[in-house]
Amino acid sequence: MKIINARKTDAPLIARSIMDAVGEEICSGLSTNGHSLDDVERLFTSLALREDSQYSYLNTLTALDDSGKAVGVCVGYDGSRLHELREAFFEEAEKQLGIEMGDIDDETDSGEFYIDTLAVLPEYRGRGIASELLRASIRRAEAIGKPAGLLVDKENTRARRLYENIGFRKVGERPFCYVMMDHLHFQGS
Repeated sequence: MKIINARKTDAPLIARSIMDAVGEEICSGLSTNGHSLDDVERLFTSLALREDSQYSYLNTLTALDDSGKAVGVCVGYDGSRLHELREAFFEEAEKQLGIEMGDIDDETDSGEFYIDTLAVLPEYRGRGIASELLRASIRRAEAIGKPAGLLVDKENTRARRLYENIGFRKVGERPFCYVMMDHLHFQGS
């Protein structure tokens, strides 16, 4: 396995990973107004292809298996850039899906490197790929002098166990799309 900076060709995997991470309920909410989940996937793919989006391939690490196949991604960025990067999401959601998203609470802040999305293809899970993507993202956070932070659903014990095993600890709570999540920071293992 190898971790690399994502390429534009990874955009479809980034899009599916974002949809997997945010969950079916949120994706279904985005597919209102006569739109389908395929439309939501197109939205996230277009955002992954952009260079000015929080979901950009430029903010993403990709895990490759031994044959070079992209099998997982981790999207992360300096939290101080959230508002600037999120404008692309608001713009594209309105243009592509007819949804105005301006009332979403901030899921991060300027004091952290935010790990936004972590996902590994189902058939590759349990092989340590998510852990390696997290460790690589922690190194990115250290390079800019900020702690790595992320949100985890209060009910997602599997993800919480992974994060805690790496060295993340709860530092508070934050809303994500109107749902209160636990806010964790990397504090070392």
